[in-house]
Amino acid sequence: MTIHEAPTATFSRTHSWEPRPAMTADLLALSGREILQGALDGAFPAASIMSTLGFRLTAVGDGSVTFEGDPGEHLLNPMGTVHGGFLATLLDSALGSAVMTRLPAGATYTTVQLGLHLVRTVLADTPTLRCEGTALHVGRTTATAEARVVGAEDGKLYAHGTTTCAVLRLG
Repeated sequence: MTIHEAPTATFSRTHSWEPRPAMTADLLALSGREILQGALDGAFPAASIMSTLGFRLTAVGDGSVTFEGDPGEHLLNPMGTVHGGFLATLLDSALGSAVMTRLPAGATYTTVQLGLHLVRTVLADTPTLRCEGTALHVGRTTATAEARVVGAEDGKLYAHGTTTCAVLRLG
């Protein structure tokens, strides 16, 4: 199709999500790892950004998490490659969640710095990508983590990144 040709088809994509649970005393009594494990087990709804972009939490550990995401045509930029924002969001999710697994009950985090390197082009038909995040330091007021996006089947590196998070106490 050239710039002057009309599109021959229109595609649509829908997604659904569950609302976030209320911040009750019961929820505030759970550690970050317990909350993420609950989401993985289906006890809590997944973050709505995951259904929006097409990725999912697949593993939770002590200081580590894994997400998997599926590129597709709905993520293309004007150049015909998957928008870097997809990889940035996948990395930010894994980085922050890795920190979250090490937070005690009553604490949360927010990203204050995100650095990433996109090292391989992602196309609409690129197979599933895996993003593994690892917390490096989780202190009283700050935390850092690193993550890598690799091909789930071949292990090829697509992107890697780091974060600094502010640790916040709730209540």
